[in-house]
Amino acid sequence: MRSARIYYKELTAGILTETDDGLYVFQYDPAYVKEYPSQFICFSMPVTDQSYKANSLFPFFEGLIPEGWLLDIAATNWKINKNDRMALLLACCSNCIGAVSVEPIISEHE
Repeated sequence: MRSARIYYKELTAGILTETDDGLYVFQYDPAYVKEYPSQFICFSMPVTDQSYKANSLFPFFEGLIPEGWLLDIAATNWKINKNDRMALLLACCSNCIGAVSVEPIISEHE
């Protein structure tokens, strides 16, 4: 299981998780839901206390991953398979252009 803390500007917006079964889950942080109910990270994922689930990486997060020659450099330098979208997101998206950033959550067995 791999997880990331998702920030909107400097605020913790929620947690994105890829389960061992390949399911992707995004859950807004309860404090974020309470304090910023209309400040969604993307139109397709309005702020809610319910989790979002998908069998592939959510399109919004997919869009944060570099493309083209920059993807080639990232995949080569970090030795990441280009099809491992969660690994690319965790490696490349801590300092994205825009308001959203991704911070890997390191589990104790990594």
